[in-house]
Amino acid sequence: MISIDTSLTPASIVPQIDRLFAVSAEKIDALHARWDPSRGTPVFTVKGEYTSRGWTEWTQGFQFGAAILQFDATGENRFLSIGRQATVQHMSSHVSHIGVHDHGFNNISTYGNLLRLMNEHKIPDDAWEREFYQLALKISGAVQAARWTDLGGGEGFMYSFNGPHSLFADTVRSLRSLAVAYQLGHVLMGERDRKISLLHRLIRHADATAKYNVYFGEGRDTYDVNGRVAHESIFNVNDGSYRCPNTQQGYSPFSTWTRGLAWILCGFAEQLEFLTVLPEQAFVPADPKEAVRQRFLRTALAVADFYLAWTPVDGIPYWDTGAPGLARMGDYLGRPADPFNRYEPVDSSAAAIAAQGLIRLSNVLAESGEKEGGKQYLGAGLTVARTLFSEPYLSVDPQHEGLILHSVYHRPNGWDYIPPGRTIPCGESTMWGDYHARELALLLKRMAAASPYYRFFP
Repeated sequence: MISIDTSLTPASIVPQIDRLFAVSAEKIDALHARWDPSRGTPVFTVKGEYTSRGWTEWTQGFQFGAAILQFDATGENRFLSIGRQATVQHMSSHVSHIGVHDHGFNNISTYGNLLRLMNEHKIPDDAWEREFYQLALKISGAVQAARWTDLGGGEGFMYSFNGPHSLFADTVRSLRSLAVAYQLGHVLMGERDRKISLLHRLIRHADATAKYNVYFGEGRDTYDVNGRVAHESIFNVNDGSYRCPNTQQGYSPFSTWTRGLAWILCGFAEQLEFLTVLPEQAFVPADPKEAVRQRFLRTALAVADFYLAWTPVDGIPYWDTGAPGLARMGDYLGRPADPFNRYEPVDSSAAAIAAQGLIRLSNVLAESGEKEGGKQYLGAGLTVARTLFSEPYLSVDPQHEGLILHSVYHRPNGWDYIPPGRTIPCGESTMWGDYHARELALLLKRMAAASPYYRFFP
């Protein structure tokens, strides 16, 4: 399990954060200079160069959002120009994209970050520009919420790109899209002008994810371990019945794909922060605010504890906790993760996402008076960040376009590059891993400086 360094504070790793953003500037400039948008969206690196990989268009917001985060962290205006211009030129199709569950990835990372900077007075407050960002975010949240499978009895979920039968763990991270649109006063308009609450859909989707994609050690099946996550849940859409767990990018339905767990950890922790800013009257009497908070908290704590227990001492997980090669690696949890081993790849992107979730969870607990309970999660998140922001994970080679090395995309499909002489993928980066490392670094940088907390919910 993770060996938590309790001496760490956000301030103690500021030198590493500053170095990360110095390296990050070179990476953003290099990719911006080389990338031709007509080639599609950069997804992951092959031999150090970003390349496209068709599945769905879910990473372009990370590309342009990275430049906006870079401006936020350093104040260098050229990065604001890159992010703002690219958002206007290339992101409109993502706002109305009815075919994906990824609105929180693409549109919060771009339009959301720009509106946040305006709200924080870090960029000039222009009325028409503000309306432009707000309209994009309202539509994005409603389009995301419209991907709805009704299970009956008040249950339902936003379905994945696989179709109405499919509930993905990933989609919890897109709840931020509904949350922002809700705070902007928006609703989803349905048949006969029915007003559908985005907050209601957010809560129902989170509840379905917790019920069907997260395990709580209650004997649900033979492999029910508290905090374990199934990447996908499958339903019979004819009658709304749950059929089975599944996975697309993990090893099996009965093991935990660690990036899927990280999406749930980060998503639920962020939504717990969202709940704190909502008034009690926003909730229906039959499902009051504290009841919702307790359900979200139970889920976040379960997956956080699983992550701590099933990740090596330095905080970087292997790509799936049930990957078969792990059995040949001895006490792999009792030593630092080895991205150059012969059997199974690590996934640094899961670490970047999970670390932010751990830190946000610790802050939620501290704000609610549970400071002692949050200390281990803060320490764990900082331990992960310290590892991630150093070699061999920080990509210091100026010829490599990625920022964080040893991230994988789709191990079962064999999409990840395996270098000559190696037996597993290593040494490459992904758009989401790089973006979330920057987001994690910005969160910690602001915490260290006691400056406004990095969040999208004023």
